[in-house]
Amino acid sequence: MSLEQDDALPVTGDRSTAVDPAPDDPTTGPAPRRRRRRIDWGLLVASGVIAAGAVLIVFGLLRAVTGDEGVDRPDVIESLSPVEDSVQVLQQERVVVDFEFGYEAVLFIDGIELPTQLLGQVEAEPGQQIALPPTAVFDAGNAILSFQPVEGAPIEEFTTGRHEAMVVYWKTEDGPDTARSYSWSFNVV
Repeated sequence: MSLEQDDALPVTGDRSTAVDPAPDDPTTGPAPRRRRRRIDWGLLVASGVIAAGAVLIVFGLLRAVTGDEGVDRPDVIESLSPVEDSVQVLQQERVVVDFEFGYEAVLFIDGIELPTQLLGQVEAEPGQQIALPPTAVFDAGNAILSFQPVEGAPIEEFTTGRHEAMVVYWKTEDGPDTARSYSWSFNVV
């Protein structure tokens, strides 16, 4: 072998004498530097606003009070119609207060005490429909007190505007001496 051929042989072990690859060879050259992306401030602000909006929506849904949860009504009153602060009540709307079983009540609307008729005391012929009197009617079997403004009633129709209703109620076995009251209002259109 000639000396020139020995230089062309690959060197094992010590690489200091090996021939460097070509500088433009991409497979063996140094890794190219990555350029840092600049922060897009508009995109960052928009993302922050969207994230804050999502957090506020979730917070609002968790803190929302709906239905009867927002009303501080006595437990013995199961439901009311029209509900507290109703805004579109009709002039002939029926006022209904549904109590727990075992209670009796008297209804006042705009300071007028409405005479109360027990449903069992309404007279009707067999097979005929019961004509309700133009007063408040109390159904003791269901503990429901209701009033419908009709001709001949103390209130024949609700005038447009705000109306105050109050129910005075007591446990049947304790009598009216232990009565409590609950007031609410509604708006007639």
